[in-house]
Amino acid sequence: MLTVPVGAAWALFLVVGVEVVVTYARLPPSELYHVSGTGVAAGFSRALVFLNFPVALAVLPLAVLVADQLHENRLAFITAIVASGLCAVVFWPGVVDQGNLDAKAVNVLPAVGVAMTVVLAGAAGVFALPARVDVALGLLLIGLLVLASPWTAADLGFFLDRVPLLGSVFLTGTIVRGHPAVHHGHHHGMDGFLLVVAALATIPALRRRHNPTVAALVTAYLGLEIAYGLANIANDAWLEQVVKRGWTSFTIPNVLRPVVSLPWFGIVLATPFFAALVRRRAAARVGVH
Repeated sequence: MLTVPVGAAWALFLVVGVEVVVTYARLPPSELYHVSGTGVAAGFSRALVFLNFPVALAVLPLAVLVADQLHENRLAFITAIVASGLCAVVFWPGVVDQGNLDAKAVNVLPAVGVAMTVVLAGAAGVFALPARVDVALGLLLIGLLVLASPWTAADLGFFLDRVPLLGSVFLTGTIVRGHPAVHHGHHHGMDGFLLVVAALATIPALRRRHNPTVAALVTAYLGLEIAYGLANIANDAWLEQVVKRGWTSFTIPNVLRPVVSLPWFGIVLATPFFAALVRRRAAARVGVH
């Protein structure tokens, strides 16, 4: 069994954020997805939207747990509550529009909430907490990381076509219906991967909860976050690696926005299962082996 600092998992968001800034700054919008700007301003514009979705979604339960942990410090508690509210702005319709990923003024609010949460979580020692990675979890994360390879390359602005092994496994630069199978830039499949990792990285902070009601709400949220993340991974990967190869015309429906639909019914149905796994891992003690 391996233990790693929680901060190592959250650092993935920083890495991807830097990749987004660089790639969207150097590539023309025609090679990207639903953006219109160019240059450094475009890079930071897309990064600001990234801080809203998925980062604010991922950070929200952490902000709530930090508020619970720091409840005896009035200023820190109020600050954490404000940070939670700012992160929750991302849920308002239109704050993040997949049809237009250029930044808007309102996107500053969740980004500020993210920054406040990171500062508070760092001060509370959350990022130094140990996270347990057992064999089953390790294999799951490795599998998801491999599946996310095309999106990692896309964030960096290149295709996997000439990469040994991965280039023969994944369809990326091949033109399908006039466009590359995997466009350059950020993908919601990568967002799904990051949400799953973030949910798992929040579990050590969940072990320090004080209020049982807060613990129950955060556990349910993390279960939903994992189910939602996996659904987005499945949707994006299936479309790019199965449908675009011509193996089938059946597509896994897009689940980015909550709607009354069979796929979202499946996400809701899966949430208690993943919440139970979160609760079980949160109850387990972490030791160094």
